[in-house]
Amino acid sequence: MTHDADEGLVAAHLGLPEATGSRRMDWAAMPREVTARIGQLLGSPVAHAISQRGGFSEGLAARVRLENGKRAFVKAASSLMAPAVADFHRREIAVSERLPREVPAPRLLDAYDDGTWVVLAFEEILGHLPAQPWQREELDRVLAALTDMAEVLTPSPVNEAILGKPRLGGWRAMADDAAARDKVEELSPWAAHRVDQLAALEESASPAGATLLHGDLYPFNIMLTADRVFVVDWPHAWIGPRHCDVVTLVSSASLSGVDPRPIAENHPLTRDLDPVQINEVLALHAGFLLRTAAAAGPAADPAIVDMMTALGLASLRWLRNRL
Repeated sequence: MTHDADEGLVAAHLGLPEATGSRRMDWAAMPREVTARIGQLLGSPVAHAISQRGGFSEGLAARVRLENGKRAFVKAASSLMAPAVADFHRREIAVSERLPREVPAPRLLDAYDDGTWVVLAFEEILGHLPAQPWQREELDRVLAALTDMAEVLTPSPVNEAILGKPRLGGWRAMADDAAARDKVEELSPWAAHRVDQLAALEESASPAGATLLHGDLYPFNIMLTADRVFVVDWPHAWIGPRHCDVVTLVSSASLSGVDPRPIAENHPLTRDLDPVQINEVLALHAGFLLRTAAAAGPAADPAIVDMMTALGLASLRWLRNRL
C-alpha cells in the first residue's frame, strides 16, 4: 500500500465515535435494597432518579433528587455483574477521598462497599460535556484548567500504592502477537510495518514524574459550567510527568479537526519539552489503546472498542507526522 493510501485509511477511521457504552444499568433495574442504602447514605430517600446515558461503565450512573430536596450524582457497580468496573469504583473512592479541594473535580459526598455493590455519591455538577467537535473557546478553557490542575497535583497527594498501573504501552506485545499485528495492519499498515520501531520507542520511554495524572482525560470525562471546568472519573489516575494528560487530550482533539501541533508548541506544560518526550507519550498511549482494541473478544462492548481504536489512531497519526 502506498504512503498516500495508508494515510487515507487512517484518516477514514478518524472521527467522533459515540461516547457512550451499550451496557449502562438503569436506576429501575437496581436492587431495592441498594437504592434504599443510597438514600441512607445521602441522608434522605431518593425521590427521583435520571439514569445517565453518557460514559462507558457497565454500572449505574444517575442524577438523583432526594426527598429533602438535595441532589447528587451516583455511580454504582456490582462485583458479580461487572467485577472490573466495581474494582475501578473502589480505586476511584480511594483517589477521590484524597484529592485536594483545589482540584477541579466533583466532591465525593460518601461511598460504601458491601463486598458486592460499590457505590459512590458525588456532588452534582450542573454543567455539560464539551461540544464535539471542539469549540475553541471551550478547549482553551480546559487547557488552562489543566495547567492549574498540574500545579495543584505536583507532588502527588495520593500514594502510588493505591493507584492502578498506568495504562501505557502495547507495541512489544503486538510485536509478538501475529493476530494483533494483522488487526493493526487493517487500521494502519504504516504502524504494522514499524511495530519493532514503535516498541523500541515505547521501551526507551521513561514516564517518571511527581504529578498525579488523570490517566483517562478525554472530552467524555470533562464537565463545563458557566465559569468552571470539572474533571470527572479518576479510577485510572497514576503518577508521572505533568505533560501526559495534556498530550493525550490534545491528541484526541484531532478527531474533531483540531491541529495538535500549535497547541503543543504553545501550551505551558509542553512547549519546553524535548520533542522525544511527546513522541514517547504518543507511542505509549497508542500502543495501549490499539493493543487493547485488537485483543478485544466478541463479548467486548463495541462502543468501547470503537472509541479506543479512534483515540489510538489519533495518537498514532500525530506521532507519524512528528516522526
